[in-house]
Amino acid sequence: MYARVRLENLFASLIVPFVLSGCSGNTPAVAPSLPAVSVIAVHHQSVPVTTELPGRTSANLVAQVRARVDGIVQQRAFQEGADIAANQRLYLIDPAPYRAALDSAQAQLTRALANVASTRAQAERDAVLVAGNAVSKQAYMNSVAAQRQAAADVAAGRAAVRAAEINLGYTDVVSPISGRVGAALVTQGAYVQASAATLLATIQQIDPINVDLTQTSVEGLQLRSQMASGRLKLNGPDATRVHLMLEDGSEYPLSGTLQFTDITVDSGTGSVTVRATFPNPQHVLLPGMFVRARIDQGTNDRAMLVPQVGVTHDRSGAATVLVVGADNKVALQTIGATRTYDDKWIVESGLNDGDRVIVSGVQMVQPGMRVRAIAAPADIPPPRLAQAMTAE
Repeated sequence: MYARVRLENLFASLIVPFVLSGCSGNTPAVAPSLPAVSVIAVHHQSVPVTTELPGRTSANLVAQVRARVDGIVQQRAFQEGADIAANQRLYLIDPAPYRAALDSAQAQLTRALANVASTRAQAERDAVLVAGNAVSKQAYMNSVAAQRQAAADVAAGRAAVRAAEINLGYTDVVSPISGRVGAALVTQGAYVQASAATLLATIQQIDPINVDLTQTSVEGLQLRSQMASGRLKLNGPDATRVHLMLEDGSEYPLSGTLQFTDITVDSGTGSVTVRATFPNPQHVLLPGMFVRARIDQGTNDRAMLVPQVGVTHDRSGAATVLVVGADNKVALQTIGATRTYDDKWIVESGLNDGDRVIVSGVQMVQPGMRVRAIAAPADIPPPRLAQAMTAE
């Protein structure tokens, strides 16, 4: 009996609150909590203006050393891959036939010189005799013609000697430039020909080294306009500096200078070539390497920086951000952002100084919603903003 009464009392205690709550219409509903988002306040600041372009390295000077006379290679006088000085011997082609040709030319010149002395004396003697009618005018004219022919033979003999000397000099194959030599393309004992222009070796000068960059014709037009206005300088202490990023992601320690922009646009790609020159004393850069170059174009004093995680693009490609207003409502704002700086977009239009841009929690809100804005810590990277915000 006692147990039954106790159960009835327990049942009544459970039913009464539900009845009361159902009958009462004045109980206030619990207000839902506002979604929390992480924001940053943007302000005008000075930002470097740079252009990043892809490109490839190329040698400053390239010399293809070829045979200029026929003959047998007697000596190779260099180590493959070594640094070569200008006028340093590379090969020696058998000089014996060319020494003999020089000796023959010199002998012919000596004969011509002797003949010109004889004919000159004959012409001078006939000039005296023809005045006294001792010889005919025809004989005098013949002696003068012989003198001139002998003088022409002397000139031809000297030219033959010079040609023989040149050919003999070509047997000593030297480097026309300073640089680094590649593989030897002929060996000792090989027969080379001037008519075939036999390639013997290739020498490339890679200090300094050129970097040929590729940019669109529109960017090239802007670059040339900046050069014409003097904003970009090609020489002098204020010359525009160029920095390189190598294939492994590291930055080349030495900066280069902008040299020129090509005047021809590639009809197939719509691109134009820009050349920069870099010092390369350690030969870190080799011809043919793929690099990315960053050209410094001054500073923008009215730019704003917005982390890339806070910027999205609509279907038309326009950049947009979500901004929290003074009433804590979210608004969608279209911005002008065409360049990046580190991990941020450079915003040139569309935002006012002091605007609060959402950088974390973008997926949880829509334009027009009220939110709880939390200032993003400056020292926490974007991937960790959501964790910091959740912890609060």
